[in-house]
Amino acid sequence: MSAIISEYFRFAALFFKSKDVMIFNGLIGLGTVASQTAYNIFAFNCPCSPTKNYVYGVTAIGMPALAFFVIGVILNQNTWDIVSECRTRKCRKLSGTAAFAVMGSIVGRAVVAPITWSVISLLRGEAYVCALSEFIDPTTLDNFPPTTDPPKIMARFPCKDLPVKLLNYSGEVERRLKYESQLLGWLLVGVISLSVFLLLCLKNCCSSIGYQQETYWSQYRSNEQSLFQRTAEVHAKYHAAENVKSFFGFVALENQEKELLTQYEGTSIKSVIPRLEWNRITGVYMYREMNDTPMYSRLNKWANYTNENNC
Repeated sequence: MSAIISEYFRFAALFFKSKDVMIFNGLIGLGTVASQTAYNIFAFNCPCSPTKNYVYGVTAIGMPALAFFVIGVILNQNTWDIVSECRTRKCRKLSGTAAFAVMGSIVGRAVVAPITWSVISLLRGEAYVCALSEFIDPTTLDNFPPTTDPPKIMARFPCKDLPVKLLNYSGEVERRLKYESQLLGWLLVGVISLSVFLLLCLKNCCSSIGYQQETYWSQYRSNEQSLFQRTAEVHAKYHAAENVKSFFGFVALENQEKELLTQYEGTSIKSVIPRLEWNRITGVYMYREMNDTPMYSRLNKWANYTNENNC
């Protein structure tokens, strides 16, 4: 029984590891939905005043989305890879294909939260109703009483702060604006879905290798990055322990750390890594040079062999 349970958890771990990007984007989306819902419940407060309504509503939809996008760009490692590339080599050796791949990776992950925020805001409709209520023409409402200052009266509809004779029109105004808001939200979802599909088609059509080989290459890069991170952690811990020991004469290590570092004693661990080698392992370099790597060459041969056999 225990073997079956352990095998089940192992399978689940492998599944989630293979879908880590999708799961990460899903968690970002869920977090954004929760944040947007909490904002509407606890913080959203339409000023119900001409001009201020529009500014407040548009800001409530657009500014958090912009903030999420900037944060997503900042937290993406590829952003700093391309900054490092431009700083060290002035982007002279960065090809258009590599730049498109890196920028696509940066923007693709950074837009998940902004798009989710904007879509949920439009589907809920509160911000849109607040922003555009003052622009509704009162003459389009049946038997609406004449007013001397229509924008000022219409701007008060989101707050229900109206004379008794106008309260009957608040439901119609809200329904009309929420209809427009939700229509824009679903159109945005459709346009984004179609755009993602077309970009994926363009990416696969322009690739020199097949879909299976592309998947294998992605797994290879993911495993290489994971191994690099783990090895870098051990390397840094090993030399930190050596330096601390040379200063104090001993180093206080946990039992697990002692066992880990003991495994690498006697091996030829580099004490200093030249800067040129550090420059060659950036993500930008990997995109720029992947056509010259033996692994990518083997994948191209694999793709050509598959195409010949299919013909």
